[in-house]
Amino acid sequence: MTTAKDLFIVALDVEPSRPVGQGDLSLALAGAELIDLLGGRAVDIDGDRIVPTAGQPATDDALLGEAASLLDRDAPYERVEDWLWRRGRDLSQAYQSALVEAGLLTEHRRGRLSLGTARMEPADSPERQHALSRWTSHDPVLDALAAAVGIHGEKAFGEDASARYGEEMSGEEAPGEDVAREEAPAGGDDPETTVLAAVHDAVMELEAVRQRRAIENAAFANVWRGP
Repeated sequence: MTTAKDLFIVALDVEPSRPVGQGDLSLALAGAELIDLLGGRAVDIDGDRIVPTAGQPATDDALLGEAASLLDRDAPYERVEDWLWRRGRDLSQAYQSALVEAGLLTEHRRGRLSLGTARMEPADSPERQHALSRWTSHDPVLDALAAAVGIHGEKAFGEDASARYGEEMSGEEAPGEDVAREEAPAGGDDPETTVLAAVHDAVMELEAVRQRRAIENAAFANVWRGP
């Protein structure tokens, strides 16, 4: 299991402090892929640039292999933040499809709405247990990625959390809602910390865009409503 797949399962199974938007999760998944590529020595981080190495990640995971194939291999190379936005586009949907195809997610035609009338929840599998083990053991990378999208604390995996999939994956916050998040990991020479800080900053930027759009939409509605 990759860090990205572990994160996706955690996002379904652990009660978040706020609804998890698809855009937020997609950015974090792109960061998770980059951290696994770092761990596989497929890339290095030079400042804020992703520098591919000559090697390829030793993985049979199709999505991680796809991520490696999309790296910019020409100097001056791609900035971490730019990678998150480029690779992260619709990435949560790609992971959902892959996990459903692998039998790691199941659909139930009941409960809260998600995509159509389906409700997604992780299947009882060794992969789910692996994600649970990383979460309950406070894996620092998984903790930081989860915190960036609003998943905190020690609440256990459970049906109540997975039932909120439609709400969590809505991608929208309440208009004008000011959402508190944990502080970004301090930037530094450590490549993982650089990636985690970039994920946090990107999620915060996306939240700012949502709130600005909500304010603009509210102002536009007031104009049409009149005195």
